[in-house]
Amino acid sequence: MKRTPLTLLGATALAVTLGLSACSGDGTTDDAGGAQSYDIGITQIVEHPSLDAAREGFKQALADAGLEVSYDEQNAQGDQSTATSIATTFAGDDLDLVLAIATPTAQASVQTITDVPILITAVTDPVEAGLVDSWEAPGGNVTGTSDINPVDEQLGLLGDIAPDAQSVGIVYSAGEVNSQIQVDLAREAADELGLEVQEATVTNSSEVQQAAESLDVDAYYVPTDNTVVSALEALLQVAESRSLPVIASEGDSVERGALATYGLDYEQLGYQTGEMAVQVLTEGADPAEMPVETLSELSLILNSSAAERIGMELPTELVDSADTVFE
Repeated sequence: MKRTPLTLLGATALAVTLGLSACSGDGTTDDAGGAQSYDIGITQIVEHPSLDAAREGFKQALADAGLEVSYDEQNAQGDQSTATSIATTFAGDDLDLVLAIATPTAQASVQTITDVPILITAVTDPVEAGLVDSWEAPGGNVTGTSDINPVDEQLGLLGDIAPDAQSVGIVYSAGEVNSQIQVDLAREAADELGLEVQEATVTNSSEVQQAAESLDVDAYYVPTDNTVVSALEALLQVAESRSLPVIASEGDSVERGALATYGLDYEQLGYQTGEMAVQVLTEGADPAEMPVETLSELSLILNSSAAERIGMELPTELVDSADTVFE
């Protein structure tokens, strides 16, 4: 069942204007009319299925467009100083474009790279994160896609799955702007739903299990927090030992064992970012004038095995309306 997220900002129109040079790497352009090739740097904060899917979706879009691309793919392994080092290296390279996956790497790239187009993805709020001037008119060398979540609809799933739940626990990294924004949204949504929110913060993935154990709640909600998602199994273990449902914010976490979500397809999000990159590289589209985009459709994703492990039966009507049910 495809849903239109009420909370998404309506920045889906793509304004393509000529202005910024298509390529900063002059040596990659074949002026004789032959095939052009491009050098793209990809910086990713940490490995986990959603971010990996966004990266692969991006690359697929460029492949589908017939572009010949050489990629320099770097992963900061969750370390902000490494993300900054990667951005510094990219700034000195002769790249045509940089893809920054997730807020920390996007911030590092924007602070360092000023003369090369930067496409961002898996960023919740690029304005709050200081990446662009506005959703509609980024104003610099940066644009891309956001994975801002319909937190109200996701938490609303508890009304169908666990109607007796009165409290929900959220473990997140206080150092991620992306996460703080989602927690703020969750507080607002929970207040509307009559749920109490309990929070526990972590500084690294090794603290996720202890943080989850510290919360006395009826359910858990997992935002797209890179630190927590990279150690999701630790939180799932705690939830299953207590027979509590876990509502995730994206489908990959449901496939890994969370119970349900109205989620984004990160591969599609990355693909959409790649389509924007194609327009920058081949049509001279100016990132400053390209609105930050979001996905317009959400998917209801359930995990029946996760329900069995916590002794819960998913409502038949919900299962029948789901886009995907992992078993």
